Amino acid sequence: MFPERLRALRKGQKITLKELAEHLNENLGPDEKPNTASQIGNWERGIRTPSYIEARKLAEFFDVSLDFLTGKTDRDDFDLAKLFFTGKNLTFNHTALSKNDRYEIYNLIEGYLKGRDNRLDTDQFYGNQEQLNLKLK
Repeated sequence: MFPERLRALRKGQKITLKELAEHLNENLGPDEKPNTASQIGNWERGIRTPSYIEARKLAEFFDVSLDFLTGKTDRDDFDLAKLFFTGKNLTFNHTALSKNDRYEIYNLIEGYLKGRDNRLDTDQFYGNQEQLNLKLK
């Protein structure tokens, strides 16, 4: 499952094996060896398995969980509330969101969800209305 997920994530972002290796090598630790395109190709073909450190770097790069990357889960659910409070830069329609924007949007969503159950179902409300005959005689 890992090779297929890795290949799908990479191709979904339209990056080459070499580009992915370059991204993974951006913040190498003192004892880490740089990744190569052929090494990543071997991971995608299932010939080799990455170490935990490399798998974690892949998950961080593609912004997915290790469980999703390794096939333990079929979906990669992410709590949107957590995203608002991360250090990641967030944008909406190419406009950067400030910390204040994030907080306000979080409150809007939270208020919407809390009030959702108290709102009338519009189909039910309009379905019970009498129809007016507006035809002229």
